[in-house]
Amino acid sequence: MLDKNGIAKRIAKEIRDGYYVNLGIGIPTLVANYIPEGINVVLQSENGLLGMGPFPFEGEEDADLINAGKQTITTLAGSSIFDSAMSFGMIRSQKIDLTILGAMEVSENGDIANWKIPGKMVKGMGGAMDLVASAKNIIVAMQHVNKAGESKLLTQCSLPLTGVNCIKKVVTELAVLDILPEGGFKLLERAPGVSVDYIKQATSGKLVVADDVPEMILD
Repeated sequence: MLDKNGIAKRIAKEIRDGYYVNLGIGIPTLVANYIPEGINVVLQSENGLLGMGPFPFEGEEDADLINAGKQTITTLAGSSIFDSAMSFGMIRSQKIDLTILGAMEVSENGDIANWKIPGKMVKGMGGAMDLVASAKNIIVAMQHVNKAGESKLLTQCSLPLTGVNCIKKVVTELAVLDILPEGGFKLLERAPGVSVDYIKQATSGKLVVADDVPEMILD
């Protein structure tokens, strides 16, 4: 199985040269540390930043430079800082090529629940609903199962939805999966050492499996 950094490292391989990319809170923020060499991308944070760099080393943090999750970050040469109104204008006008989000649940139809668990206090939805409503391409970085070992890849989400039929791809500690237009998770790759049968047991939603499913290549 992959750890959170492994998930981020695999997702970084989906980024293409020239992309503008929004990184959501949680595992997605780690993707900034694994952008392949030679790939020129611009990372956007919805609190008003273009040109986000990797996390700072300990002792080099600047408390005035944070991402949407309030983590300290770095900026790159040529980065720009502006208000959140302009930032959401970029998102709503579909200037972002790829959005990478965390999730608590994803359904086989590409629905996502990632902002609220009923009965638990939350600060607010943040930018999640704007992102899923406007993004051209959304990849979800998430754990395949919850702490109780129950699948988070479902036939239908049980938590309040953030967006409907909007997710294209999911990367977990176990697998890389596409969401099929007709519904269902198509298993593309499995984590090193993880069997197809194990992934089947961990997936509650419809799972489509080819005859040969390769292992992920991370390096």
